[in-house]
Amino acid sequence: MEEQSMFLLGNSKVVRSRESTFISAVLGHALGRRDEMSWRPQYRSSKFRNVYGKVASREHCFDGVPITKNVHDNHFCAVNASFLAIVTESAGGGSFLVIPIEQTGRIEPNYPKVCGHQGNVLDIKWNPFIENIIASCSEDTSVRIWEIPEGGLKRNMTEAVLELYGHSRRVGLVEWHPTTNNILFSAGYDYKVLIWNLDVGEPVKMIDCHKDVILCMSFNTDGSLLATTCKDKKLRVVEPRSGRVLQEASCKNHRVNRVVFLGSTKRLLTTGVSRWNTRQIALWDQEDLTMPLIEEEIDGLSGLLFPFYDADTHMLYLAGKGDGNIRYYEIGSEKPYLSYLMEFRSPAPQKGLGVMPKYGLDVSACEVFRFYKLVTLKGLIEPISMIVPRRSETYQEDIYPMTPGTEPALTPDEWLSGVNRDPILISLKEGYKKTSRIVFKAPVKAKRSVLVNGIDLLENVPPRTENELLRMFFRQQDEIRRLKEELSQKDIQVRQLHLTLKNLRNNPKNN
Repeated sequence: MEEQSMFLLGNSKVVRSRESTFISAVLGHALGRRDEMSWRPQYRSSKFRNVYGKVASREHCFDGVPITKNVHDNHFCAVNASFLAIVTESAGGGSFLVIPIEQTGRIEPNYPKVCGHQGNVLDIKWNPFIENIIASCSEDTSVRIWEIPEGGLKRNMTEAVLELYGHSRRVGLVEWHPTTNNILFSAGYDYKVLIWNLDVGEPVKMIDCHKDVILCMSFNTDGSLLATTCKDKKLRVVEPRSGRVLQEASCKNHRVNRVVFLGSTKRLLTTGVSRWNTRQIALWDQEDLTMPLIEEEIDGLSGLLFPFYDADTHMLYLAGKGDGNIRYYEIGSEKPYLSYLMEFRSPAPQKGLGVMPKYGLDVSACEVFRFYKLVTLKGLIEPISMIVPRRSETYQEDIYPMTPGTEPALTPDEWLSGVNRDPILISLKEGYKKTSRIVFKAPVKAKRSVLVNGIDLLENVPPRTENELLRMFFRQQDEIRRLKEELSQKDIQVRQLHLTLKNLRNNPKNN
């Protein structure tokens, strides 16, 4: 019996030791798995994991808008706290609507337009510091600055406060500097980026480092760096005042389309297409573009992916052109950097999206982002609010940190001289009220002209139609012929003067 009990006791010890070994192995494996998957709780415990998209009711949409059918890859929409601007379909030139933001509902067919361009309007952007100033660019090679009257348009507007000519081909992009008043960037199909000082109404710098059409421009927080994507499949980080390329990535596996600076994190995010033609995003270190930090395939659809970054919440939104989905992620400082949160789905495809600035959001409803979605087939502009669900009705400071307001941090001369300054921040706690008293003053340009046979040689307005081009060509041929005749006559006169001078020197009476 004693031997049997000792044998059983020995067996029980063996069993216990095996059990403890098995338990420790399981625990070790679990701990290892926890270390491997340590990023998962980050987004699960995020305050933004339950953010949802809420579509405005029909009466709070803008209906009956003839949205442009242009296939250019832009948003064709710009929003601020006072106005909504949409590029429209029009014959005989380019036009866009400007509607007061509270004037929702059906838009009349004869609603007044901004219609001064002679070609299709390709991009529009509101001045971030003066709410009634908007810049537009067009196929007619011009950039124009418009001043919208208080309360919106009462009649068609054809005269811009400033017309800017400097590009030799159509202009596809305009961007305002994020911290400096009256500094505007424009990118044309001549592969050049022009920097305009609107205080003088002239281009002050030219960035000429691109070998093909520029697809996208994005600034870092203080506007000291400009990131561009180009059709030559390269991503560049440029110092805008000197035009010097600081970093360049040749994206052979990831064909870049759009780029956005991720606030002050010193990172960039690009959207593009992989070698298998799937939609893809890539995260880059702005100081080293040799390899992306991460690449992630999104789906197999063909539409362009528009990225939007909210520096206040560190949320990234990806909206596909031609589909109705908006995915959103949270950006972290450690691997894997990108945490998927949720997806807003809609059956109506979007042509473009406008984004409301932070000071125009409804903080009482915990709204952290608002899109204005262009639904071309229905002629509809649909507001989509991204909302953080909170039970408390008090102001939520954790989701509304200090944010850039409408006061510029720099003057054009300061920025051009090399000064960098972060944006002036405001609090949204009391409901932001615009206090900026900045007024746009168009520079007075003295009209100079040199008339030759009725042609103003200093007028830098390119021809806009084939007939105009032919007329200008024949005028120039006539002018060249006339100048050649003048030149030959001058040559004869010079030869005669040389002979006369020679005769005078050789005449012995003059010695």
